[in-house]
Amino acid sequence: MKRVGILTGREVTFPESIIRSINEKGNGEVVAEMITVGGIRLDEAKKYDVIIDRISHEVPYYRATLKRMALEGTYIINNPFWWSADDKFFNFSLAAKIGVAIPKTVLLPQEKYIADITPESLRNLEFPLDWEAIVNYVGFPAFLKPFDGGGWKNVSKIYSLEQLWYEYNQTGTLCMTLQEGIEFDQFVRCYCVGKEKVLIMPYDPTKSYLSGEQYVPDPNYLSPELSARVEKDVITICKALGYDLNTVEFAIKDGIPYAIDFMNPAPDAELASVGEYNHNWIVGEMTDFILRKLKEGFETPEYRWTSMLNPAAKTEGKTVAKAKTTKTTATTAKTPTEKKSAAKKATAK
Repeated sequence: MKRVGILTGREVTFPESIIRSINEKGNGEVVAEMITVGGIRLDEAKKYDVIIDRISHEVPYYRATLKRMALEGTYIINNPFWWSADDKFFNFSLAAKIGVAIPKTVLLPQEKYIADITPESLRNLEFPLDWEAIVNYVGFPAFLKPFDGGGWKNVSKIYSLEQLWYEYNQTGTLCMTLQEGIEFDQFVRCYCVGKEKVLIMPYDPTKSYLSGEQYVPDPNYLSPELSARVEKDVITICKALGYDLNTVEFAIKDGIPYAIDFMNPAPDAELASVGEYNHNWIVGEMTDFILRKLKEGFETPEYRWTSMLNPAAKTEGKTVAKAKTTKTTATTAKTPTEKKSAAKKATAK
């Protein structure tokens, strides 16, 4: 029997729905449940085949626990190692290189630093910053937002250099980006499951959370051509990042979908927030993805230590290579007697 664990925070309806869905469709061969963890031993045994992570980005203990579980072969959605290393500015840069439209973005040094950082610690840092060059490149309006974060926390819409200075001075030790503000004609948020299934959701970011007005179902919201472009970009991004569950947001202007946010490995899926249709879609697709992969097998992430923990495969490869070398040597090398005979012939000649 396969086991799927759910690691979650304050959300209620998505964990309950995904557990119920997996248990109903698993036919007793796959069971899902909320996981319970305490002190994690160094030699902790494997308990789950899959864990859906919804909270470790906010609880370091959970993140460390998931890394330990991955060492035993548990498949984590999403990969805790990549998630730990990831940030939104890198994602913007990567996406731009693989053909996705990205607004002009600049990474900014922190405004403040921890106590042990002195002026000598920042000898490589340009000071003062060339703010004129930065705003001339990005333009106004722009968004000042953390290079790594979510939930629209610490985000400010900027209209002038003076406002930028003021807001920047409030950011403390947060590392920020300044990104071109796309005055969009349309806006969509897209679920992506398994790096292949996409749901495009018309979305209004100006409406408040839980207002019931953010998500307005409209199957004809985008033209067929634009819909195909958005779906292609979503899959491209999620394949590049390796996320099995993600949301990607696009601000669409003059027919161009600009990806503005796509590091969301624990995306909102609460019924009261995303609505019944979207909630049921993500629960159903995640269930089908997990059950299918448990049957077919997941693509195991290639960690640096994999070959060290599985030396048999590595040794077998070396043995085969050695056998081929031995065989080649046996057919081409000459015995000492043959060498002497050849030498005599050469002398006689």
